[in-house]
Amino acid sequence: MSTPKLDGKVALVTGASRGLGLAIARGLKDAGATVIVSSRKLEACESAVASLGDAGPGSAHPYALHVGNWDSIEPAVDDIIAQFGGLDIVVNNAGIAPLAENLVSVTEGLWDKTIEVNLKGPFRLMAVAGDRMVTAGGGSIINISSIGAERPSPPEAMYAAAKNGLNALTRAFAQEYAPTVRVNCVMPGGFATDMSENWDEEFIGKIVDRLPAGRLGRPDEIAGLITHLASDEAGYTTGAIIPVDGGRTSVY
Repeated sequence: MSTPKLDGKVALVTGASRGLGLAIARGLKDAGATVIVSSRKLEACESAVASLGDAGPGSAHPYALHVGNWDSIEPAVDDIIAQFGGLDIVVNNAGIAPLAENLVSVTEGLWDKTIEVNLKGPFRLMAVAGDRMVTAGGGSIINISSIGAERPSPPEAMYAAAKNGLNALTRAFAQEYAPTVRVNCVMPGGFATDMSENWDEEFIGKIVDRLPAGRLGRPDEIAGLITHLASDEAGYTTGAIIPVDGGRTSVY
């Protein structure tokens, strides 16, 4: 039996209590990692960890962290390193995606909150975790962006702008901490998660009709890519922005 590809690695996944974040946490755990399941509410993290179960080569642990709180990030990173003996992988998945009825009605508060969670927080987490990874001799950071960064619509303009900024940060940090730390980015399209359960058939039809794949993605179809990018198998991949969108970016 082969050794799991992330055996002995410690991974932090933000926004991991549901949706793609939970699927990513499951994939990393199944690959042998010690996974820190993080979101704002500890109870949600505990429920997510319980859903992952105890079986498998890796393990999962709840950890409350609000990535929009700049001052909380450095203490949290150092606490995780102290508790778990290191930090090898960070997946910046936490985010919010408010839709605007029209752009002139967007308030400064909503704009600031969107940027805070989707861009400012990931910047600080990359900066602090990357610094610690360099000191430790290696690591992998993976940012979860959105296909909206390249195919924005007016209602999601704030979210798309933040995610486009995250794409830029990916390339900058890939240079900042090279060659010790690899930094990559994945841009998901429409996925069938608990969030999509609230989408009506008309809305899903508009998404699917544009896709060469002809369907929404399954969460495991992104989790496998994240696991690969986190592993030594992707040792020559850094600064990459990878769409996982059923072909959406191939359609104009």
